[in-house]
Amino acid sequence: MKRITLLVAALFMLTANICAQDSKGIYNKYSDNDEVSAVYISAAMFKLMGKVPNMDVGNGSMNIGSIIKNLDCMYILDCDDPDVSANIKSDVNKYISKYKFELLMEIKDRGEVVRIYTSGNEKTVTQFVMTAAEADAYTLICLDGTMSRADLEKMIAKATQDMD
Repeated sequence: MKRITLLVAALFMLTANICAQDSKGIYNKYSDNDEVSAVYISAAMFKLMGKVPNMDVGNGSMNIGSIIKNLDCMYILDCDDPDVSANIKSDVNKYISKYKFELLMEIKDRGEVVRIYTSGNEKTVTQFVMTAAEADAYTLICLDGTMSRADLEKMIAKATQDMD
């Protein structure tokens, strides 16, 4: 029984690592493109940021320390070129469907579609992916790490509430 438990735990960690490699792969594929703005934030930076627990989001302030201190990395890609944006969107859609991310939220407003996806279990989120697509532009934000699902959902609810 212990071997089965260890095997399942090892497979889970391997799967989480494979997912992280794919988000990193998408980032690496497009980050050097002149048409793409790219940002990478490391685990070390998140640990520093975790010491500053309150950040302004929208019209309010929220405690994000419990989430960011456990992050491994963040990748952001932003592109206004229609062809490159379409390629990024295609790669991200393949990635999301391959690992069966759960659609947490979708917002449609004046031609822009924002989607938030998560991967993990009932208590923990191991990946958070947010995409924003307009006619010719595309933005990807991907967080890898271990986040409490309850904390993440509270943060998202507060952020969307503050945007009203």
